[in-house]
Amino acid sequence: MSTPHEIRFPFETPPSEGEAVEVAPGILWARLPLPMALDHVNVYALDDGDGWTLIDTGTNNRHCQKALDALRAGPLAGKPIARVLMTHHHPDHVGQLGRLAADGAEVLATRTAWLMARMLTLDIQENLTPEAENFYLRAGMDPAILDERRTSRPFNFADIVAAIPLGFTRIDEGDRLHIGGRDWTVRLGNGHAAHHATLWSDDGVVIAGDQILPGISPNLGVYPTEPEADPVGEWLEACTRLRAAAKGPELVLPGHKLPFTGVIPRLTQLIENHHTALDRLRAHLAEPRTAHECFQPLYKRQISGGEYGLALVEAMGHLNHLFKAGEISRKLRPDGAWAWQIR
Repeated sequence: MSTPHEIRFPFETPPSEGEAVEVAPGILWARLPLPMALDHVNVYALDDGDGWTLIDTGTNNRHCQKALDALRAGPLAGKPIARVLMTHHHPDHVGQLGRLAADGAEVLATRTAWLMARMLTLDIQENLTPEAENFYLRAGMDPAILDERRTSRPFNFADIVAAIPLGFTRIDEGDRLHIGGRDWTVRLGNGHAAHHATLWSDDGVVIAGDQILPGISPNLGVYPTEPEADPVGEWLEACTRLRAAAKGPELVLPGHKLPFTGVIPRLTQLIENHHTALDRLRAHLAEPRTAHECFQPLYKRQISGGEYGLALVEAMGHLNHLFKAGEISRKLRPDGAWAWQIR
């Protein structure tokens, strides 16, 4: 028996592709494959009697489509997906939402999540934009990587996200929803994604998306669309607020990794881990550094390959946080990169 002060994993083995595990009465847990280092996303199907509400959808590529179709034909067979709730706008969570909406599913989302997803799928770029190039220069991106980005087509949401439907049902902080035979309260996260929806049931189940993950921290990145953002500050505020709302023994259903209990100690770990990383960054900034030069104190390991882009935008997130707090200054170098230093 776990206590509110322990993190435990009641399900040791994730479901295989096309299969599902009942994690609580009326709630099925399934996994869809992703074409990236984090190779899966968790989706949850809540039994509404004559249909299902699906939480998140995976990406809109062939492998993930086949896995979702196998889930619909297998564990969900006989009843339609009547509603889809997107926890947040990232492509691994909304990729197939448009497919399901075309089959008649109602879409539930926060206004910001829907707007971001729809805007990004419509905003198709064939070349690196001037704003993105300037952002990468300011971050001190490795010149070889920047040269490669200048000459190749950038990633577009529409590459792996089906068209987002025009209409949706808005959910917001404090809303009460009846889904899967349970009553839920909507509580909004932030930082990893703006107005990230989490659902807290009256009987102790939390649908957490990427706001509360076990074992890993969600990426807290700054992007060319909002280069002065402070996702670290927003995320710390949200985690502190959610921790205060938690009772302790909740079963947390995250967007990745395994379901777990112990939401209070996990949120405490996540908050403390980022404060520790900020302490290491402060010490590192005794000398002027670019965001590219801050990987070691933040991540304590070498960063390469597909991790580089996410590492760079998260480094910018931590630097922006200290800058907005007045703890560090920045100066533009002749090469166009910001050099950050402790005051």
